[in-house]
Amino acid sequence: MTKGEMESVEVFTSEGKGRGLKAQKEFLPGDVIFAEPAYAAVVFDSLTHVVCHTCFKRQERLHRCGQCKFAHYCDRTCQRAAWLNHKNECSAIKKHGKAPTENIRLAAHIMWKIEREGSGLSEGCLVSIDDLQNHVDHFGEEEKKELHADVQSFLEFWPPQSQQFGMQYISHVFGVISCNGFTLSDQRGLQAVGVGIFPNLCQVNHDCWPNCTVIFNNGKIELRALSKIAPGDELSVSYVDFLNVSEERRKQLKKQYYFDCACEHCKKQIKDDLMLAVKQGESKPSAETVKEVVQFSKDTLEKINKARIEGLYHEVVKMCRECLKKQEPVLGDTNIYLLRILSIASEVLSYLQMFEEAADYAKKMVDGYMKIYHPNNAQLGMAVMRAGVTHWHAGLIEAGHGLICKAYAILLITHGPSHPITKDLEVMRVQTEMELRMFQQNEFMYYKMREAALKNQKIQVMPEPSNETSPGLFHKKE
Repeated sequence: MTKGEMESVEVFTSEGKGRGLKAQKEFLPGDVIFAEPAYAAVVFDSLTHVVCHTCFKRQERLHRCGQCKFAHYCDRTCQRAAWLNHKNECSAIKKHGKAPTENIRLAAHIMWKIEREGSGLSEGCLVSIDDLQNHVDHFGEEEKKELHADVQSFLEFWPPQSQQFGMQYISHVFGVISCNGFTLSDQRGLQAVGVGIFPNLCQVNHDCWPNCTVIFNNGKIELRALSKIAPGDELSVSYVDFLNVSEERRKQLKKQYYFDCACEHCKKQIKDDLMLAVKQGESKPSAETVKEVVQFSKDTLEKINKARIEGLYHEVVKMCRECLKKQEPVLGDTNIYLLRILSIASEVLSYLQMFEEAADYAKKMVDGYMKIYHPNNAQLGMAVMRAGVTHWHAGLIEAGHGLICKAYAILLITHGPSHPITKDLEVMRVQTEMELRMFQQNEFMYYKMREAALKNQKIQVMPEPSNETSPGLFHKKE
């Protein structure tokens, strides 16, 4: 993070929101407003052996710390880079007998950094850890119990020879983690792999239709402009997925982040009509029929989640087909319940190598998404990319290339040209462009050559479907 980057933004008091960040100069779509390394970050408990504890890249083979046998690294370079942060943790894990949970580890990393550098402003930071919101006063009974348990676990793990902190300050740090922990994704941005604290980014307020997005790239979190931003404009990101009606988004924001969203899209319920759309015209269904189909969709989504956890993918496909049969005569093309089933169906069918049916559902899903999402939304870009790859697998080269080009244009803005997923997409774009030219010159020869090429290589299996959506912005402890 350069001094120049932080000079392009300013902390100010945002009306009704507290502190916020505003631009000090003009930014265009795709501009990096600033890139910030983590103040402290840890890998999720379930992935500590498959994700590097320094760069957060997934690797098949990782080097394990010879002392604590817990931390894993890509190579000696990553291990040496981590030593300043890991040496206290390493010793504490050996004495404790095992590694504590990710929340305890993150709190410990923060405390050790404070022990080394003090709790004031760190280099490049606009605010200190002490100044971050903790919202402990807003915690419900269950959250207070979890906080108490975390504090007790932390005290059991924290070495007696390290600087000792009061209970109130330890609670403050855990509150900061609960409210301000940002999700870190793997190198391709497809899976959430860890959580970190980024003090500058914590100052960016929420808007359901934001002018910025956040991407984890090359060991840092980048704040990128989605639209033209004028000097003096407040910078905003979305803490939740937009693909929910305003009432549901507001409930989620109130529950998880303790504020009432007053953004333009929530106040005016913009796009709610699209997300709850039903068929119009002579075949317009009755309100009772719509209610029945929506409830059937909700029940089916619950059953699908259970089946996916158990890996019963053929059962998932069967439930999706049954649900779509009920939805399609009743729900509009942009209805969120229809789009959720289409998304699951296309993903699972792709994994099962049933590409033609998957492509049909993916196209309908993308058409709906394009009418709802911000044109430069990262989740839209990833969905369009997956749809393009599915069409390519189905042999639909024209549609596949078109979707891949659309996705590439979006990800250039949301992720930037240096992000691994954008680089992968550029390779796909060039490949499908060459294939499209061949197809246009001689369709028969194109399919013959494609068939021969596919016979000479292992079938590329699509990634196994996951219950996780795309990595969210904030990490909330379950």
